Amino acid sequence: MANRAIRTLWALSLCVAGVMPAWAERLDDSASPRARVQATIEATGAAAGSPYVLATFRGVEYRLATGAYVGRRARISLVVPMLIDGLRSPAGLRLEWRGAGAFASGAAGPGERRVVWVGTVPAPWMVERLDLRMQLDLREWRATSLRALNVETYFEIEVMP
Repeated sequence: MANRAIRTLWALSLCVAGVMPAWAERLDDSASPRARVQATIEATGAAAGSPYVLATFRGVEYRLATGAYVGRRARISLVVPMLIDGLRSPAGLRLEWRGAGAFASGAAGPGERRVVWVGTVPAPWMVERLDLRMQLDLREWRATSLRALNVETYFEIEVMP
């Protein structure tokens, strides 16, 4: 319960600080066909003692509910959450993605948002596939339990005038 309160206060402070525009709304992606996505894991330079691990997720499909915005000009951003269980510092994680459709490729770290699409919302659903690549610095990772690293990215929409 205390953890949830801390996260709520942190999110509110980010809003006040202007990190998340007040007009951005989180898009519902619950229709996306993924509960857990399988990754290809690669330890970069493990023999040389490198602390970096790369995980690749191919063809992750996102189904974004955009029905309330059809016909309106908007900007859609991919957001990497600031708080990730077990991550000591935002510098310990980097997420890159490659769009296979209308969404632009890009990269972000914890607490960052990147615009992936700008235009007139065409339909009640926007369906996109992304190839994701995550780099984790093990020096910044503190395993809090036997659970795996869980990074739940999400999308926000901003309606433009």
